[in-house]
Amino acid sequence: MNKTVLLFDLDGTLLDTLDDLYLSVNHALLACGYPARTREEVRNFVGGGVKKLIERAVPAGTPQDRADEVLRVFRPYYASHSLDHTAPYPGIMEALAALAAAGCQMAIVSNKFDEAVKALNRDFFGQYISTAIGESDRIPKKPAPDGIFEAIRTLGARTEDCIYIGDSEVDVLTARAAGIPCLGCAWGFRGRCVLRDSGLADSAIFDTPTDLTEYILSVTRFIG
Repeated sequence: MNKTVLLFDLDGTLLDTLDDLYLSVNHALLACGYPARTREEVRNFVGGGVKKLIERAVPAGTPQDRADEVLRVFRPYYASHSLDHTAPYPGIMEALAALAAAGCQMAIVSNKFDEAVKALNRDFFGQYISTAIGESDRIPKKPAPDGIFEAIRTLGARTEDCIYIGDSEVDVLTARAAGIPCLGCAWGFRGRCVLRDSGLADSAIFDTPTDLTEYILSVTRFIG
């Protein structure tokens, strides 16, 4: 195995964003007259971008125009509150430092809207990660592989030198669509069982960032 480029999902992989998403979703729901959701419900709704998050959070049968209204309330509120509780998972900063010291290139490819992805990367990971790509008019949501291909192009890398790392079934499908290996993060939003059911072997799923890093460094020869 000779991979030099690591492409990370963001929410549930590098950052624990659940509390800020949960609080922002409920702010928007209540503001529009809908009942609040539990934290666990919001955890299970995350993974398809914010539009899909809101469509899952509103009551079944809600007309699309009403769901769009909730989304319009959610976006600016979340933009103002996305750092209230959000933080890297324990061990992530140490993992990125070790991987950077080993000489690998790293990027973020997320379904969060692009402006937020770039801002969160600057706030938390800018010393290690220079490229961060989110959903936009130009980059469709995962599992479309466009974000991965854009990151590869921006880094000047080769597809065959890349690994995608994420916590959800969407991430597994995205890596498959891009034709690159996927490693799973059991500490994230979905857990080991969902990753396994999505087709990852247990040996490709890791319980902590330290376990993930040790595996990558043991099987990968980094170049430059």
